[in-house]
Amino acid sequence: MSIVDWIVMLGTLVFIVAYGTWKTRKNANLQDYLRGGNEMKWTTIGLSVMATQASAITFISTPGQAYESGMGFVQNYFGLPIALIIVSAVFIPIYYKLKVFTAYEYLESRFGVSSRLLAASLFLIQRGLAAGITIYAPAIILSTALDWNLSLTILLIGILVIIYTVSGGTKAVSLTQKWQMGIIMSGMFAAFFIIINKLPDFVSFGDAINVAGIMGKLDVVDFSFDVDKRYTFWTGITGGTFLALSYFGTDQSQVQRYLSGSSVYESRMGLMFNAIMKVPMQFFILFVGVMVFVFFQYQEHPVLFNENATAKVYQTEYADDMKAIEADYAEVYSRKKEALKIVVDNYENTNYSQETLDYTIQTVKSNETEALAIRDKAKALVNKAVPDNKSRDSDYVFLSFIMNYLPIGLVGLLLAVIFSAAMSSTSGELNALATTTTIDFYKRLNSKEHSEQHYLIASKILTGVWGVLAIMFAFFAAFSENLIELVNILGSIFYGTILGIFLIAFFLKNIKGKATFIGAIIAQLLVIVLHFWGQKIGSFIMGHEVQEVAYLWYNVIGCGLVVFFASIINPFDKTEA
Repeated sequence: MSIVDWIVMLGTLVFIVAYGTWKTRKNANLQDYLRGGNEMKWTTIGLSVMATQASAITFISTPGQAYESGMGFVQNYFGLPIALIIVSAVFIPIYYKLKVFTAYEYLESRFGVSSRLLAASLFLIQRGLAAGITIYAPAIILSTALDWNLSLTILLIGILVIIYTVSGGTKAVSLTQKWQMGIIMSGMFAAFFIIINKLPDFVSFGDAINVAGIMGKLDVVDFSFDVDKRYTFWTGITGGTFLALSYFGTDQSQVQRYLSGSSVYESRMGLMFNAIMKVPMQFFILFVGVMVFVFFQYQEHPVLFNENATAKVYQTEYADDMKAIEADYAEVYSRKKEALKIVVDNYENTNYSQETLDYTIQTVKSNETEALAIRDKAKALVNKAVPDNKSRDSDYVFLSFIMNYLPIGLVGLLLAVIFSAAMSSTSGELNALATTTTIDFYKRLNSKEHSEQHYLIASKILTGVWGVLAIMFAFFAAFSENLIELVNILGSIFYGTILGIFLIAFFLKNIKGKATFIGAIIAQLLVIVLHFWGQKIGSFIMGHEVQEVAYLWYNVIGCGLVVFFASIINPFDKTEA
């Protein structure tokens, strides 16, 4: 990386940290620190909400997801606008009326302290782990790409976030996220136009879209009812709605963003901004990944984009096997490239008969199928030769393009984008974790009454503590799923239960606190069992192998189970409503 790129990247990061720290250096009380003094306008709220959700994983892993699987992942977000409308109509007015710091305070007024602490605990568990992932995921990829020490990369991201989050609280998070989103989207648009510009002269933008369509990368909507498919229209519009409803309505990392608004109107407008912009943003990021895929159909590239992992294989007894796989891949790539030239030439000049064109398109598809099989062999060989390899090759696709094909200066900007996204998401999580710990546990369970200044200092200390814990989680993180999927899987395991508690609180006034508490415990345990052992149990009962349940359904199942068990237990709950 050039000296210019280093200056751009480090300069951008230092500016963000310094700006957030300086602008919010004066927090007189807990209201200022945890709710930003309720001064935020809808534009800041909207960008902050979007930045908290859009972690570095979004901008690293999502293009790689599209490279391998196409645009179908966008269906995950189809339920989001519906959820945000419900949150704006139902959740926000209640939170403002009660003047709560956290979403879980409301649960105590409805059910008692045990349900409040249960929901808060589930949030702390899943969001605490997620904070580690949002640091670890970009760190392991950036450390590989830049040849940095992984531990030092994790520390760099974590310490930068802790500095301004501890200093400025909610306001620092929101103000810095506004700048971070501007940098992030500027970088993504710049990358997109450079990808298009770097396509061969004989491949127009329209040709690129046609090629992507031929290769099956533009299949956006799947209306099939296969429950084992992770992304369909139905999982997105149902499971996605429940996931987004729980995330935006009950997850403190999001609730805290819009509770900093100066009014109900500003908070609602901030969420409506996300309802309108979030799906197009995810669509665009996936489309960038598809265009990267098209670019690499004409640009020679290694069989695996994580070249560091490939280099490690060459240091083992499997070096000859990897060499043979790379030779096979190069041969298939050459055949596919020639066939694609014929297809594109026909689009432009109609030089071939329909029969020849159909045959050539079929050749392209079969070559792509063969190429995917060879890539799978290479991945399997890496796993065999380098068992400690902890990330998927798709997570290196976009980063490989950034490092090898972007001009000087823009490489630094795109790396700053990845760091900024990691920092923005993590800062929102640390801020929410500290707020929940302070308000729902420390202040609520503390028998002594303390001053406002005492709780302000406690909040800052707990922000730092959660920052250190997130760094520790990042050090010990190890997983096999695609990073963008892992975050959603982790959320889906817990969000359904939390949402079920809140939906009972809002709409089922006859159900009491103890019934809800017990129902939530049972539901959460069953969802955990479903995720880890559901396929084995189902196969045993049915007598044949069954498919795993798509994780987006966990949100619906968890929520439904809470309501179901609470309704059954409620007649036996003799406590006063």
